[in-house]
Amino acid sequence: MTKLPVVPPSLTLLNREQAILEFNRRVLAQAQRDDVPLLERLRYICIVSSNLDEFFEVRFADMLDVARDPAGSVSSRDVERVARAAHELIDQQYDIFNEQVMPALKARSILVLNHADRNEAQRAWVSRFFEREVRPLLVPVGLDPAHPFPQVANKSLHFVARLTGKDALGRDSRIAIVKVPRVLPRVIKLPAALSEGRQAFVLLTSVIRAHLEELFPGRHVEAFSQFRVTRDSDLEVDEEEIANLRHALRSGLTTRHFGRAVRIEVVNTCPEELASFLLEQFQLPPAALYRVNGPVNLVRLNELIDQTDADELRFLPYEPAWPQGRLPRGKSMFERLKKGDVLLHHPFESFEPVVQLLREAVQDPEVLAIKQTVYRTGSKSELMDLLIEAARRGKEVLVVVELKARFDEEANINWAERLEAVGAQVVYGMVGLKTHAKLLLVTRREQHGGKPVLRRYAHLSTGNYNPKTARLYTDLGYLSADPDLAADVDLVFRQLASLSKFKAPRRLLLAPFNLHSRMLELLAQVAEAARAGYPARVVLKVNSLTDAELIQGLLLAGQAGARIDLIVRGACMLPPGLPGVSDNILVRSVVGRFLEHSRISYFRWGDGEEQEALYLSSADWMSRNMLRRIEVAWPVLSASLRQRVIDEALMPYLHDSLDAWQLGPDGTSQRVAAEGDSAQQALMRRFTPD
Repeated sequence: MTKLPVVPPSLTLLNREQAILEFNRRVLAQAQRDDVPLLERLRYICIVSSNLDEFFEVRFADMLDVARDPAGSVSSRDVERVARAAHELIDQQYDIFNEQVMPALKARSILVLNHADRNEAQRAWVSRFFEREVRPLLVPVGLDPAHPFPQVANKSLHFVARLTGKDALGRDSRIAIVKVPRVLPRVIKLPAALSEGRQAFVLLTSVIRAHLEELFPGRHVEAFSQFRVTRDSDLEVDEEEIANLRHALRSGLTTRHFGRAVRIEVVNTCPEELASFLLEQFQLPPAALYRVNGPVNLVRLNELIDQTDADELRFLPYEPAWPQGRLPRGKSMFERLKKGDVLLHHPFESFEPVVQLLREAVQDPEVLAIKQTVYRTGSKSELMDLLIEAARRGKEVLVVVELKARFDEEANINWAERLEAVGAQVVYGMVGLKTHAKLLLVTRREQHGGKPVLRRYAHLSTGNYNPKTARLYTDLGYLSADPDLAADVDLVFRQLASLSKFKAPRRLLLAPFNLHSRMLELLAQVAEAARAGYPARVVLKVNSLTDAELIQGLLLAGQAGARIDLIVRGACMLPPGLPGVSDNILVRSVVGRFLEHSRISYFRWGDGEEQEALYLSSADWMSRNMLRRIEVAWPVLSASLRQRVIDEALMPYLHDSLDAWQLGPDGTSQRVAAEGDSAQQALMRRFTPD
């Protein structure tokens, strides 16, 4: 009997939080590339800051919670290791900002002027701007028993100052806090007449800093610093204990900004006394203090990118292609889908056909019902407006709104209320499970053989119903009138609305019910084929790979002899390349112009066409997606469409030699090459009309 391979019990998976930081290190590396336009290099720096904000607000905050539990799986040493890695990454980020990107911008006559850099005319303009636009909104707070340390909201920017002299009542109140107004732009462009032929900017913090002492007449500011606190911002509600989830979340949004502090950022010149004072106020250890060599909150420098007049320093505009050969413009989407399924590859192909399908459904009097899931659609959305119009026209509209989509809760609550106001049926999925599936279903009355019949048209996607991000993220959309697939989509909607007992769909896989187990079965099938000497292959493209059981399935298949390629954009906890354990597994990540977002699972366990399977999915290979969310995966049964997915969305990424990184067994990644071709650039060329 053949001895089955076994994953060593001592095998330590890579740390998830460090894997997230490693992904951001790959993103930051884009800011160092000479072949990336200069303003886009700055944008990558801003993206890393935004990513790190969410990392501290959610992941690191969760890690701290687990570490506090004596029975938890996270030790204080783990926390220290991750915090140290975060410090190193942020230091590297500011070093690239100060030593590479900003000098390069200056060489292109794009400058950010500090007070010392400004000439007299510029200082006079800044002074007038301060008096007119800024000073009326500033309220300095001197601290004393009647004025305790103010409430500081999550990620809001403040100054802390140490003053000499005494206050108006003769008391020795030495510390004051000044909030930087969020309503003001953080980056201000100086008039061309004052810029000496260049594009000159000043930061709002520099404007306030130059006039800080004017806020305290009769006193001297002897020390000061900007500071910004990051708080635990994960909204948690006990769905079993509340009567109305929407109302509970609406209430929770007001308190989210004042969760437990997890990080303080200050400028690197902040005096030790003020730094210690802030740590004491927020009850944080010294390791939670992040000294930065530059503006606190680099995210807001996106405003500089937007205001700079230099198109040559940005990516060339790219217009997604309309799939003309498969979806002729101006023709009925319904009539086209009767002829066969259509695959859309975003952002290389336009998202507009999805909008057109819904627009046609709203306007068609034969359409009786529209059902759609909503996860992240944005505060402005033509799709949501169309659903509202459909309800106004008397169509049956069912919308499954995920209220707990992190940081999109308020927008989704607003959409839910607007939809309900016009008579749409709005449900919020299943208790305890986020609805992350991306589904749209249209039911239409048609004639068949002289008799009226109901026919369904479905759209399934790996990405959100958000036309804006559809131009920035790589995703796969699937349009179909296949009766079995459409019936499965309808079944999912009915289960979400009625909370009825799970009934397995014919084609779809549905988390948390059978998606996880089916992926494990397919991995086992591949492993068995490998042991029997048949061709055995797994290619997986996901955003994250952190589920321990699926990782074990991959390791066992690899040990059995299957060839396994994993394209994991973000966190990957599987250590590849360990001799005898994972030496048949390669893990690569692709970081380019677009955010890689499509989820694809390919399995082969023999020579025949019937011995392969390819699934598209809304789910990453994470425990939360597989076991605590409503997710779908659907098979691509058409051989031609399956080959198209392989040719466009898998193989180019396996051969990318410009944007690809390879993961090592220690969790660090190395760029595959510094030259060659990029999968994304090749796809842009493929879809660009001659």
